[in-house]
Amino acid sequence: MIAQLLRFALIGTALLAPLHAQAKVEVESHDGLLAAKISEEIVPGDYEKLLQGLRAHPGKHKRKVVLLDSIGGSAPEAIRMGRLLRETGFEALVPSGGICQGSCIYLLAAGTKRTVNGHVALRRPPFSAGDSAQAQAAHGREHFSPAKYFRDMGVDISLAEDIYKVAPGRLQLLTRDDLARYRLK
Repeated sequence: MIAQLLRFALIGTALLAPLHAQAKVEVESHDGLLAAKISEEIVPGDYEKLLQGLRAHPGKHKRKVVLLDSIGGSAPEAIRMGRLLRETGFEALVPSGGICQGSCIYLLAAGTKRTVNGHVALRRPPFSAGDSAQAQAAHGREHFSPAKYFRDMGVDISLAEDIYKVAPGRLQLLTRDDLARYRLK
């Protein structure tokens, strides 16, 4: 029952979110902590916003944490952002009340340490040419490789396949056991 309510809440969040809003990328530094927050929808150009935010706070930091509360969006952009977060040594945190769904999972995977207090959900990305087998095969030849990315991040590569097993337009809420199996926590 609780899982069904959470699933409805997640779907409602996805449906009510603006369709073309850029992610809100904020970076702040305080007392040795460098914090980045990524929320809303991830779209092309968000990597540059993250990079600019990091460049605005140079120097050594005792701890770097990215807070995630995103409905996902562009997988290639999320992978670029994730690689930047990993290269700069960020931990990833989905705070209580937060959600990380769709391509946000690439940002979570990038964390040198991953903490999930909120919810994580898989959502299959849409194929620009439709959901046919031919369109799915063409999608796999795009410029990014989720399986390679997950391997590079120390995440179980079966996650890349499992994302595409989610029915179109549906979300699959991950349990604590799922997070452990994929090595996301």
